[in-house]
Amino acid sequence: MDPLSLLFDDHAEVDIHKRNLPHWQQQGKLYFVTWRQADSIAAEKREQLRREREAFIAAHGDPAKVRLHPEVQRRYHQLFSERVQRWLDAGHGSCVLRRPEARDIVRTALHHFNGQRYALGSFAIAGNHVHVLVAPVLGIELPSVMHSWKSYTAKAINKALGRSGTLWRDESYDHLVRNEASLYRISAYIHAHKAQGAYVERRRLL
Repeated sequence: MDPLSLLFDDHAEVDIHKRNLPHWQQQGKLYFVTWRQADSIAAEKREQLRREREAFIAAHGDPAKVRLHPEVQRRYHQLFSERVQRWLDAGHGSCVLRRPEARDIVRTALHHFNGQRYALGSFAIAGNHVHVLVAPVLGIELPSVMHSWKSYTAKAINKALGRSGTLWRDESYDHLVRNEASLYRISAYIHAHKAQGAYVERRRLL
């Protein structure tokens, strides 16, 4: 298989799903995924994001319903996805993933179906969130992979740490990797988490 075939195909069909966020999906492609603890971003910041996203959609259109101009799409990610990443990197919340036993549960889960359900790329397990590059195999949908990871790790971490309640925020961020330059930038961002004390694995997909 040509490794470049994992990258987003601008001419192929895209499935766009929406909850609070738009989720673009293409079969067999590479994604940059982030999921986070439920307490990792304060309620007032979540409300700020909600108001600003509504204003953006009113001005430019809904990314879950229309294909925005590439420049407008980049602006959307700068305003929302990239800003959320900065807030996460600030390390708010209970940060249970700083505990070695919790990190090991996540690391083991990520590796478990590698080569069967997906190809696993580089990933970082930070104090309150996880970043992963992953390409589900044809016939496997990204939401299925994400549900498996989050459901298993939430139960296992709560049991290991003697805690209860919601661990992960329900919705995750996912972004189709558009080209090699984008992959290089995302990989560098993931790898830089090591300097922040995160557990990082460098894995080559292309």
